[in-house]
Amino acid sequence: MSQAGSQATALYRQVAETRAVWTVRDEGGFPAPKNAAGQRAQPFWSSRSRVERIIRTVPAYAGFEPHEISWENFCQRWVPGLKKDGILVGVNWSGKRAIGYDLDPEQLQRNVELAIENSQ
Repeated sequence: MSQAGSQATALYRQVAETRAVWTVRDEGGFPAPKNAAGQRAQPFWSSRSRVERIIRTVPAYAGFEPHEISWENFCQRWVPGLKKDGILVGVNWSGKRAIGYDLDPEQLQRNVELAIENSQ
């Protein structure tokens, strides 16, 4: 499994356990940079520590703050909003440039819901 694949699997599992996702924000709001294909993707992580590591080690995210979103809120408000705006979900981006898988928001929701079902 690729590094991005293992990061995605970790996000599904951890969010299924904690029922929360994390992103970053600053006074300008939430970032949604363009990926290599030119599509916008907003990054989400499965834990505060992952977010803090990105803020600490990736210059593009210096000055951002961690922001927690409950899984219920993410599903009810964020997934429809991201979908409407055509923004993908960056999944546990990592490394020196904070990169990884970008998924359709509904696909992320399905994958986490499956992980929740499998954990019960």
